[in-house]
Amino acid sequence: MIDELPIQYRHDEMELNAYNAAFYDLGFRWYWDRDTYLELISRNENAGDQIQHYLRTQQPHLLTAYDEPFLIELIQQKKTEHRKRGTVPQSARPCHFDWARALDGELGA
Repeated sequence: MIDELPIQYRHDEMELNAYNAAFYDLGFRWYWDRDTYLELISRNENAGDQIQHYLRTQQPHLLTAYDEPFLIELIQQKKTEHRKRGTVPQSARPCHFDWARALDGELGA
């Protein structure tokens, strides 16, 4: 769990969880595992560029239906909403959910 991670990794884990919550809310049937997230942040520090790279390399079909800047902004807004809700106000304990398991209950997944 997140609490077992060294403190320098907790921020990344909360960010990753917020991204996956945003994807789920937006109806995207993907999630970023730790390796995907670390690969994206190693490429570029800018979150928008990270999302853009992922969209172009892993989800290019979405760019035929949606404007790329619109998708990037939408994902960032949802991620920010989840990040704000990601901690319990009285403590620094982040909420955690295994988004990889979220698809287990979907029909046709």
